[in-house]
Amino acid sequence: MNIKHKHIEEVFPYDGSQIDASWAFKEFGIYGSSIITWVGPVNITPDNLKDFADVGLEIKSNNMVNFICEFFDCQPANMRIAYLRQRLLVMIFREILFEKGIPTKREGDDIFINNRKLSISIATASLSSMKIHFAFNLEDKGTPDDVDTIGLFDIKDNENNQIFNNDNLIDLINKIVNIFILELKTIENDISKTNLL
Repeated sequence: MNIKHKHIEEVFPYDGSQIDASWAFKEFGIYGSSIITWVGPVNITPDNLKDFADVGLEIKSNNMVNFICEFFDCQPANMRIAYLRQRLLVMIFREILFEKGIPTKREGDDIFINNRKLSISIATASLSSMKIHFAFNLEDKGTPDDVDTIGLFDIKDNENNQIFNNDNLIDLINKIVNIFILELKTIENDISKTNLL
């Protein structure tokens, strides 16, 4: 499966509409499976909520790294596969944090540091594709008052230095995406070389 990655330098909000089918094609002319990343605020409007459990809740933050993944390789689109890929993406991010000496806890598709919520995510499927939105806070600002949150830039090492900052953020984004794409490709390769019983 060929997956294109495009990082958008423009800052714009994620409001939930970007989870709609073929958003990457409509906005950027990108055909096929893709991962679009950008940095921007999140404020999901009620009409764009996809998770029934989130109805009535505020989902917002002033500054997050956003990932919109869309896959066309499975027809008809499969919600279970979408959620499995979502969890894989979340766990790849968590593994990278662990390599940097940052302990985390995962509850489903959410990542916590010291019981403070770092990330949000949703997976869904349309008639034609499977989609994932994954995002993590860069700062603990503009988040709901009833949720204890943390941002990636808030995390310090033992010498009180930022582990991640604007200088290494793009490298982190690319690393997450590249490992994720590689995992999906190696799964495809393993399928193709497996002798069926």
